[in-house]
Amino acid sequence: MNIEEFRKYCLAKKYTQEDFPFGVDTLVYKVKGKIFAITGLNEESFKVNLKCDPERAIELRELYHEEIKPGYHMNKKHWNTVEFESRLSVKLLQELIDHSYDLVVSSLPVKDRF
Repeated sequence: MNIEEFRKYCLAKKYTQEDFPFGVDTLVYKVKGKIFAITGLNEESFKVNLKCDPERAIELRELYHEEIKPGYHMNKKHWNTVEFESRLSVKLLQELIDHSYDLVVSSLPVKDRF
């Protein structure tokens, strides 16, 4: 999955907004104002920080130790840095984006959930 495919996939999700709150080099996707994906635009390779259930994060890091690491500059218990230019399938990358998005939606106040 390249960055344009990633952008289209994220923006297709309900109530998603694209933002640059940390400067023009950091692309952020939010749902109802809360971050679910963040990536640097000036990196050597295309990596994305995605929120993840702590137990699943550990499993993923063990299974894909080269491609999925603890979240860079994030709470390492709840975030993974995922190498998008790797052997990981598009299906798995989409599942990880979906999981991050769903976790953030489930953490929203009940009145903001959909």
